Amino acid sequence: MTADTIADAGLYCAGEVRRFDRDRYLTALTAPHARRGDLFALYAFNLEIAKTAEVVSEAMIGRIRLQWWRDAIGEAYSGRPRDHAVLRPLAAAIQERGFTQAHFERLIDARERDLEAWQPATLAELEAYARETSVPLLWLALEALDQNTEPARAVAESLGVAWALTGLLRAVPFLARRKRLILPRETMDASGAQARDLLELRPSVALNGVVEAVAARAAEHLAAARQVRPRPPKPAHPALILATLAQGHLARLRRARYDPFDPRVQWPDPGAAWRLTWARLRGSY
Repeated sequence: MTADTIADAGLYCAGEVRRFDRDRYLTALTAPHARRGDLFALYAFNLEIAKTAEVVSEAMIGRIRLQWWRDAIGEAYSGRPRDHAVLRPLAAAIQERGFTQAHFERLIDARERDLEAWQPATLAELEAYARETSVPLLWLALEALDQNTEPARAVAESLGVAWALTGLLRAVPFLARRKRLILPRETMDASGAQARDLLELRPSVALNGVVEAVAARAAEHLAAARQVRPRPPKPAHPALILATLAQGHLARLRRARYDPFDPRVQWPDPGAAWRLTWARLRGSY
């Protein structure tokens, strides 16, 4: 595999992240130039496994696809990477940075749930799903930045849950169109929210109450992330600065009165780049 081949694949990864995960793309731009390619490769890998349920016609095909990624990651660690636009730069980063293989495996395993007709029974179950689909990726990003310290990992633990919960709330209409109920059954029952209203994209006060309850829990995790002491040093912030964007998304949910169907909830944040720049200058996240 030539350096040019890896470089071309790295550009592909950056393009995919810019197109489909704009928030993480912007956060990666706050990292030193030499580390951005590793971050783009990690985030492009996450896109590949996260979209599995969307690109397959049945669960078995999705499981085969995820197994392909398990095998491919294992081969990347053995120095025999497959010829894939995401795997080329990712394999190079694995060899250079020594990423923890178990983090990749946890992320892949977590995506098995997306292939099931599954609705979390409780808010705690939704939080567990959020943790498995998000926290290992943040830990890998910290490794890419050589910032795999206990304080940074602790921030990532809480931030990952907050970020994933916020993203799931913003994705409620998209998931409902795919007949997926991601809001906790127990919380919906307690508020009187009806599954048929959600699946038919009908707003309701009861449904807004469910979204508000989940958003409140996301805000608690976000606050916990910011209360970790000692604070991780600035070199860790490109992985953790998602907290700044999570706060903005939660604020927009609040302004929309927690209506997940309000178009403002899904709109890209026009001030995201400015907020990230300001946070970086202040040394905050």
